Amino acid sequence: MSTTILPRSVPARAVLASLVAAAAVSGCATTPSPQELDQQAAAMIRAGFRDQGIAKVDRLDQDLGQQACSSDRPPAPEVAKRIEAEALASIPKPADGQYLGDWREGEKLAQSGRGMTWSDASADTKANGGNCYNCHQISKAEISFGTIGPSLYQYGKLRGVSDPAAPAAQPIVEYTWGKLWNSKAYAACSNMPRFGHKRILDQTQLRHIMALLLDPKSPVNQ
Repeated sequence: MSTTILPRSVPARAVLASLVAAAAVSGCATTPSPQELDQQAAAMIRAGFRDQGIAKVDRLDQDLGQQACSSDRPPAPEVAKRIEAEALASIPKPADGQYLGDWREGEKLAQSGRGMTWSDASADTKANGGNCYNCHQISKAEISFGTIGPSLYQYGKLRGVSDPAAPAAQPIVEYTWGKLWNSKAYAACSNMPRFGHKRILDQTQLRHIMALLLDPKSPVNQ
């Protein structure tokens, strides 16, 4: 997925703080409060973006999880629990009760990084991909993959998924659906995209990726 990412290793607030501190030492300024630094950092970031096509500046607006996890310090335990609880509550069950689609379509989605760029004609999720191989090993047939996330090869086989006709009876199925929909439900500062929650993929597309990971007939589980 093509997105603009600010480096987390040097937060904008930290850069501003060091500049202000240097000025204060030289007698040119007084040190602003943390709140003022946050406001200055937000203004500096927004000044570098503009609406273009379907990409709007409101993508910079952060929810609680993004705010807490953009800091140079992890969120307090009570904040992390609140983020996870709110995320878990946001996850719907599949509208038709079906968790698994076609693993062949899931492989196509896992390979595709298209969607949500300013040059796309619309925000329709049907044109989007999941770009799963950017972070994970999935099928052995694909030799080019990222390692930000764990290997998902034999994901369903190792976790005991044996009956795709009755997935709801198997806890790993519901967990996988939730992880794809809103990953913060299981890890407050997860780096994984929130595919359903952020409307990157629709339920049909998510079912196909579910099948790629869980269907015993998928090459992932051979």
